Amino acid sequence: MENPLVLLETSSGDILLELFPDKAPATVENFLRYVDDGFYSGTIFHRVIKGFMIQGGGMTMRLEEKATRPPVVNEAANGLTNARGSLAMARTSDPHSASAQFFINTVDNNGLDYRMADREGFGYCVFGKVIDGMDVVDKIEKIRVRTMGEHGDVPVDSVLIVTASRFE
Repeated sequence: MENPLVLLETSSGDILLELFPDKAPATVENFLRYVDDGFYSGTIFHRVIKGFMIQGGGMTMRLEEKATRPPVVNEAANGLTNARGSLAMARTSDPHSASAQFFINTVDNNGLDYRMADREGFGYCVFGKVIDGMDVVDKIEKIRVRTMGEHGDVPVDSVLIVTASRFE
């Protein structure tokens, strides 16, 4: 069976993702459910940090957080690393708090990898990678950012996820 592919059509261009259900089954199932439900359409990349990552999948253009399903278990101990181009789940300081938001690493972020099963060492679950459109990711990473209310690193010019869909 081939790995599922997801196409993110953004206002900055298309990003094609390959997902790894053999490495992160619950995370991939959760992500695909949000994709299939149309959840990501109309969300933005709301956090962009040069030399680190771009994060999206949970906020509207008005920086309103969309309601999500319950979080998924953190599958960061799957052997995948937060290398450049990898797709990982965003979360709070609670290792098992990831729901809909995701990020794409723009550099190798070894410090985000699983080290041990405690609050500090759990890491961030990688569940896919960019297979086409890394130039779009790099373009988004270079965008000017600002602070808006309690949100830092918000692009001055919004980068919209127009739609996210399975790619056949």
